[in-house]
Amino acid sequence: MREYLLVVLVALATTYLCVPAMRAIAVRTGAYTPVRSRDVHTVPIPRLGGVAILMGYAAATLLAWRLPFLSQVFETRELVGVLAAGAVVCLVGAIDDVRDLDPATKLGGQLLAAGIMAFSGVQFFSLPLGVVTVLPAPVLVVLTIFVVVLATNAVNFIDGLDGLAAGTVAIAAGSFFVYSYLISASYNPPNVFSSATFISAAMLGCCLGFLPHNFFPARLFMGDSGALLLGLLLAAATISTTGAVNPSQVSDNPVAATILPLLVPIAIMLLPLLDVLFAVVRRTARGQSPFHPDAQHLHHRMLRIGHGHRRAVLLLWWWAFVVAAGSVSFVVVQPAELAAAGVLALLAVAVVLTVWLPRFSRPGHRPKTFDRQGRRLDA
Repeated sequence: MREYLLVVLVALATTYLCVPAMRAIAVRTGAYTPVRSRDVHTVPIPRLGGVAILMGYAAATLLAWRLPFLSQVFETRELVGVLAAGAVVCLVGAIDDVRDLDPATKLGGQLLAAGIMAFSGVQFFSLPLGVVTVLPAPVLVVLTIFVVVLATNAVNFIDGLDGLAAGTVAIAAGSFFVYSYLISASYNPPNVFSSATFISAAMLGCCLGFLPHNFFPARLFMGDSGALLLGLLLAAATISTTGAVNPSQVSDNPVAATILPLLVPIAIMLLPLLDVLFAVVRRTARGQSPFHPDAQHLHHRMLRIGHGHRRAVLLLWWWAFVVAAGSVSFVVVQPAELAAAGVLALLAVAVVLTVWLPRFSRPGHRPKTFDRQGRRLDA
């Protein structure tokens, strides 16, 4: 555990210290997020924060390579492949941050990064469907690429309020860390040093190092360079964990052993996955491209019902925590009924805060509102 704590601290410190330099570069290169009709911020904000996150992750990887116990994870090419894929997708996002790229080019970069990860060994080799189910290799490779593209776009979609994406990914990374650490500890012989656990720890440190600069009012946005990178790292942790799990390691209960190995990774990423799913359904129903921007994301809806910027972010963090930590609790807490009771209590608190807090907004406060086409109504 001490080596993982050191990984978190190095990733945190490196990211935190690199952000001012990246902000200066963003200002010099004109990498600003302009104020568009669907946006919440009111002045252009520099982006390129994802490059600082990449520096933090790279520093954590270099550290782990030199540590006495974590270095065993580098006996395969997995972590080198994840770093290379992260650099590719971050580069694509950084170019988009400086000069906008078309969706096809960005998708091509994501596919290339997914291919690099799969080639390095970060791919599904089996699925824990009650028993270890081995599918044909081409099917598993396609599934790997699909999960990478889905995760990168999911994080990109929720990156709409200051600190929302970084905080949500930090919660997911922390939950993945606990889940992967416990699964690894159950091996025979126990071995808590795994690719998924390291990726989760490094990702958690990067997000925590970036958040002080990104929470409202943000001094720097992560931009596509950060959203795509964090999505890829989430996908890498998901694939590494799910593809290596034996259902019997998750629970002695046959029903739980069948459901939890797939449910936990999905639940940990549920908030961004729901946002991207709703966006695709909403836009295709209108005859639009799934990548056509609008102002109907979850964070826009929170603002519309009366929450302020900070409160909307904190509430969405809470929802992410309830679902992610709640799903992991079924692996950690026994009996399962006790875990279920705790999750229901946390969900009740989330519902009450979401529904009732707008009634107590300060007098005269008008949240930003948008019509269905994404045009600001309060401008």
